[in-house]
Amino acid sequence: MELLFEIAGWAGAVAMLGGYMAVSMGWLQAGSTFQTVNLFGSCAFIINGTLHGAWPSVVTNVAWFLISAVALLRMRAKQGPTAVAADAQESPSLGPDTAAQVIVTAARPTASCA
Repeated sequence: MELLFEIAGWAGAVAMLGGYMAVSMGWLQAGSTFQTVNLFGSCAFIINGTLHGAWPSVVTNVAWFLISAVALLRMRAKQGPTAVAADAQESPSLGPDTAAQVIVTAARPTASCA
């Protein structure tokens, strides 16, 4: 069980640092995805910090969790009920998900109708 808590701590670190790096590099806007990553990352740190008795870290991450949760609630309230329903029915994007897929897609020869 302790291994599970360690994995949670490392996953939280990767999530939060990855989200911060993505926003800092301009790869991601500081929107709901960023706040969701922060929410889950802080939960993982709370679990790990509690296991290790690292109470300053736990308190910091509880605050981080609350900030992210309030931000997400405010974003949802700002969208209104019709935008939330439209998001739920929206089909997934068929475009490339990663930079590697963009490169592969761009490198593919196009079929020509001659």
